[in-house]
Amino acid sequence: MISIFFCHNEPAKSPCSVNFLVSCQNVPKARYKQTSALVGTKLYFFGGETSFYVATNEVWYLDLSKYFNTILPPWHEVIGMPVGYAYGSACVSPIDNYTVFLVGGRTSLPNTTNYILSSSVYAFNTKTSQWSTPSINNFNSSFARRNEMQAVVDGKGRIYSFGGTDYDNSTTPTTYNDMNILDITTMTWSTQIQSQSLAYIDYAATLLPNGLIIYIGGREVSALSGSFVNMTQDGNIILYGGASLNISGAPVTIFSDLAVLNTNTWVWSIPSTSGTKPPPLMSHSAALYKNYMIIAFGQNATEVYSKNIYILDTRNYSWVISVI
Repeated sequence: MISIFFCHNEPAKSPCSVNFLVSCQNVPKARYKQTSALVGTKLYFFGGETSFYVATNEVWYLDLSKYFNTILPPWHEVIGMPVGYAYGSACVSPIDNYTVFLVGGRTSLPNTTNYILSSSVYAFNTKTSQWSTPSINNFNSSFARRNEMQAVVDGKGRIYSFGGTDYDNSTTPTTYNDMNILDITTMTWSTQIQSQSLAYIDYAATLLPNGLIIYIGGREVSALSGSFVNMTQDGNIILYGGASLNISGAPVTIFSDLAVLNTNTWVWSIPSTSGTKPPPLMSHSAALYKNYMIIAFGQNATEVYSKNIYILDTRNYSWVISVI
């Protein structure tokens, strides 16, 4: 199912001796439910669960301006987050193009199952690698603990977060159908109640150039959940993976489908691909860099977390091992 919201926008020489070359690179552990953000040519990854209900506070990035392949990505680690973080969203400020805002999410003491009620918004300065918690006017108190939603940001610095749940494994969860908007130019919060909408969680979202926010899948509305979408340079929406879930939210089937939505005709297609495609994945992240969709981490069909990177060339739908 697809929903649309209009936002009013404009990684010894002896004959019998053997020499080994060993690479001792610091690499992130397998994880899922992290969030990611592309800042210039650096693709950042924030948090994620490394085991059941245990979230890390690690921050990693890949420098996409330098050649690398998916077999041994050149990982860089920077200062960690103040909290363990999962099930949240990341948006890059269009005002300065280097500040990343993390909105919502489940927060905890890092690498524990101890959830804490911390700030609902964090700001990360990618130039200085410093974290801050913005002071926000008119904050919606019901947004505290909000998670399992995906935010988008428009060109004027307004971050839109729709629905979500306050689930943190300690309370009876509430799901929401409100639209929360943070204007980062004034640090002012506003909330719109969508009385005609269903409560909506665990969906994929993207903002079109015409100001429409497209919501795809979602826990209560469709079988598809835990997928991420990107918009290609020709204006199509591209989606990989996701899962069908049972009534408790556990995966029944995890998919390896690649689907494309034409935003002019609103027709779905499943393109033929070449190369070695990824395994079925859910709760991964995906980012579009030039003509490449970069998929990272996630959970596979045997419910094992992934530490792998996969790259799709969207010009010919070929799975490749490097960004050229």
